[in-house]
Amino acid sequence: MLKRNVELGLFIVRVLTGVIFLLHGFSKFQGGIGGTMGFFQSIGLPGALAPVVAIIEILGGLLLILGLLTRIAGVALTVIMVGVLLTAKAGQPFMMGTEFDYLLLFTSLQLAFTGSLLLSVDSLLFKNKYNSRLAEN
Repeated sequence: MLKRNVELGLFIVRVLTGVIFLLHGFSKFQGGIGGTMGFFQSIGLPGALAPVVAIIEILGGLLLILGLLTRIAGVALTVIMVGVLLTAKAGQPFMMGTEFDYLLLFTSLQLAFTGSLLLSVDSLLFKNKYNSRLAEN
């Protein structure tokens, strides 16, 4: 029972984190990517990095929702969030809106370490490897 409860919790975290990243990635293209590129330049980053970050957020979010390559997506999104906290949010106190960014960082990091198998493509592709993890106690 405990394994199933853990997997249910990981599933919820995986899907909701994926939806958030997917929406954040798409929002960077709303009204044109130029605004996001300008913001990147205003904080000292190359503007050309904006579409790269947006695409990683979109693809990473989709991968998390599907449960496909969850750990790899978790690593990529962890890197994005570390970048956010070191650049766009650098010097901002914890309670000035950065707590959401830390939450996304830690959920991404958690998924990078644990993966998430319940209702995932990974569990279908790698059935033999993960059967014992999904089995009841």
